[in-house]
Amino acid sequence: MHIVKLFKNIFESFSRKIRVDNLICGIGESEIRENAIFISNYPFEPSLAYPEKLIKASEIDAICIEFGASKIRISDDIVFVSAEKKDQMKIFAERNNIPLSLYSWNWDWILEPYLDTEFTEENKKLTTERLHENGLNTIEVDAIRKEIGKQMYRYNFDTMLWDWCSLSLQDVLSAMRAKYNKEEFREFYKKAIEIENRKKQS
Repeated sequence: MHIVKLFKNIFESFSRKIRVDNLICGIGESEIRENAIFISNYPFEPSLAYPEKLIKASEIDAICIEFGASKIRISDDIVFVSAEKKDQMKIFAERNNIPLSLYSWNWDWILEPYLDTEFTEENKKLTTERLHENGLNTIEVDAIRKEIGKQMYRYNFDTMLWDWCSLSLQDVLSAMRAKYNKEEFREFYKKAIEIENRKKQS
C-alpha cells in the first residue's frame, strides 16, 4: 500500500512539473539577415511565424525595440525576437527604412496584479486610467483578469519566475497556451493581439 502511494506521489509530482514547465515556452529562434528575418521554432501556432517563416523587410509595418523582447509588427500580428538581438534589430530597421514603434503597455498594465509586487491604491487608479485612455474599460479589464488570473499566478509563482517588474503580452500568451486547446488559444491569441494594439485616440 505504501509503495502504491509512493508511486502515485511520484507520478503526480512528475505530472505537475510537466504542467509547470509547459507554462514557459520561449519565443523560438531568429536570424537577422540583410533584408529579412528568419524565425524558427516559434511556439504560438496562430501566429504567421508558426512554426517558421522568412519575414521580408518589405512585409514589416514597424518594429518595437523599446522594452523587453523586440516586436515585429506585420499585418494584424506581432512576432517576438529575443531582446539580445535589439541592436541587430535597430540596424535592420534603419537599413530597410522600417519605422520604430512605441511600446504598448496595455498587457503590462492588465497583468500588474500577478506580479510579485504590492501596488498602492493610487497606483491601481493610475493604471485603470491609462487603460481607459486606450479603450479598455473596467468591465472589460475585469473580465480579462477573471479569464487569465489563475493561470497567470501559476505562471509567475508555480514556475518560481517571481517577476516583480513587468509581465507582458509574451507572458500571457505563454501562460494561456498551456491552458487552452488549439481552437481556444486561437481565439485568445486574436483577442490578445487586438488588445496589445489598442492605443489612445487622438
